[in-house]
Amino acid sequence: MNYATLRPELRSGDLLLCAGTSWFSRLIQAATGSPWSHVGLILRLEHLDRVMLLESVESIGVRAVPLSRYFNNYRQSGAGYAGELACYRHRDFPGEADSSPALTRLARFAIDRLGWPYDGQQIAELAARLTLHHINPKLALPEMPTSSLDNQAYICSEYVADAYAELGLRIACQTCPYVTPGDFVADPRIRALVGSNAGQECPVSV
Repeated sequence: MNYATLRPELRSGDLLLCAGTSWFSRLIQAATGSPWSHVGLILRLEHLDRVMLLESVESIGVRAVPLSRYFNNYRQSGAGYAGELACYRHRDFPGEADSSPALTRLARFAIDRLGWPYDGQQIAELAARLTLHHINPKLALPEMPTSSLDNQAYICSEYVADAYAELGLRIACQTCPYVTPGDFVADPRIRALVGSNAGQECPVSV
């Protein structure tokens, strides 16, 4: 399915999940035991006729980009994202009108954090734990911090999870002490959205 077909189906609050192929994506996949390496929050700006993705990415931090870039011109390459993409929706997300109080609260929280740095320290700790596990799987590993809010830095999944938490939607941690991209897909309230076939576990390939 191409982006032009998918675009009318999307709502504010939907999620973009990415299964990347870069070394950094592979690190996250290995550390979390999930094929998904990245997650972003979709926000429709109807008055501007734009669909945006709010996300936290390495080397940049929290940013907003047109969602179409992931499908058609990722990093100004003239091609789509190098990996699998899928759009998901939380069944309990409160409403879809741009003027709803819930969406206003979500959008303000997400936009107010634009420019926050990516939490490289947490990724480094993940890499260290993964390395120690490969050296000795039975080795007791030190506890990791549960939040990066004190230093005002985010990995992608923490950013989206905290935005959801503003609406009372909590994402449970499955394999790490903090939310990872795979935890969104593991939540039974979050289902794949592929055109008119909502709820099917079928990623959009690019």
